[in-house]
Amino acid sequence: MASLRRYHFWYLRLLIAGFVISGIAAAGPRATLETPQVVQTEKPLVCVHTRLIDEVFEWKIQRSLQMVREMGADTIVEFFPWVYAEPGDGIYSWDSFDRIVRHARNQGLHIIARMGLVPFWARDDIAEQSTTLNYLPEDSFSDFADFVAVFAARYAGVIDHIIIWNEPNLSFEWGYRPVDPEGYVRLLQAIYAPAHAANPNVVILAAPLAPTLEPPGSPHGLNDLLYLQALYDAGAAAFFDALAVHTYGFTEPPEVEPGDTVLNFRRAELLHSIMVAYGDTAKPVYITESGWNDNPRWTKAVRPSERAAYTVNSYRWAEENWPWADKLCTWVLRYPANTGTYPDNFTLITPDFEPKPVYNALQEYAR
Repeated sequence: MASLRRYHFWYLRLLIAGFVISGIAAAGPRATLETPQVVQTEKPLVCVHTRLIDEVFEWKIQRSLQMVREMGADTIVEFFPWVYAEPGDGIYSWDSFDRIVRHARNQGLHIIARMGLVPFWARDDIAEQSTTLNYLPEDSFSDFADFVAVFAARYAGVIDHIIIWNEPNLSFEWGYRPVDPEGYVRLLQAIYAPAHAANPNVVILAAPLAPTLEPPGSPHGLNDLLYLQALYDAGAAAFFDALAVHTYGFTEPPEVEPGDTVLNFRRAELLHSIMVAYGDTAKPVYITESGWNDNPRWTKAVRPSERAAYTVNSYRWAEENWPWADKLCTWVLRYPANTGTYPDNFTLITPDFEPKPVYNALQEYAR
């Protein structure tokens, strides 16, 4: 998923910036809080990854979360970028986080927070390097740990699940550096105790790894199975409470057998088998990204009808065969605006809140 993430990361931000500057859309209705809602669901495994942090209008955040509840999901995964909330060292700005939390609580939803993106003040040694906002110098691990602890304390009892980073087995997600499992373990170690001191009930999730077959020494990343083994070999088990996992179906139905050289939905089973091999059987797994794409021009996509069926059947498979999976979160509810590329075809609803067939199928399954 590396190329997808690079394209989406920059294109979507430019698109949203242009949207705001040009003022081509009306502000819309005010986002008045409703009477507190309760999610009606028959399938507690159902979860969806949202991307609300880049939404300009608060009423659209509210409507998005209403549609999560109406679909029958009781949990969202949402990105909370460090760079947004601490633009200066010790200088905090919580508004963009608070409005997501406020509306999620009002809709009766639980939140799994994913943390990442480094503020410039914490990465001042990069002037002559080609890198990204995912670059976190080791000297700044303690700064990030401090932020996670402040976040954990601020939202204790509201957000008690925190994912540390995203796909660190990809060079892009590790700041265009060679991937470093031992370095990621040191990051977890820096964070774990302060976060638990700030919120004793916090669940620290080790980062989901990108499903990839990249061999050792590749400039692009490292095979997720090898990376997870390296994490355990470096002592990571002591510094996380649950494992986050990304597992996509690509062109295959969810029931297809996994294999070391195959990328498909059941690859999550191979990751869990590594946990078992290292005796780490008590920890749950949270599938924080999963799904199929139905773009007619992408070679890794399926038909819309197949996408709907495969998505629902993936929940059935997990429900019947994965007792270790706490949540299965479909990527992605909605983007604030269309990108004009295949990432749009991962969404469950359009920017104008029109449900797609996969949304309707999940709603019928969950409720």
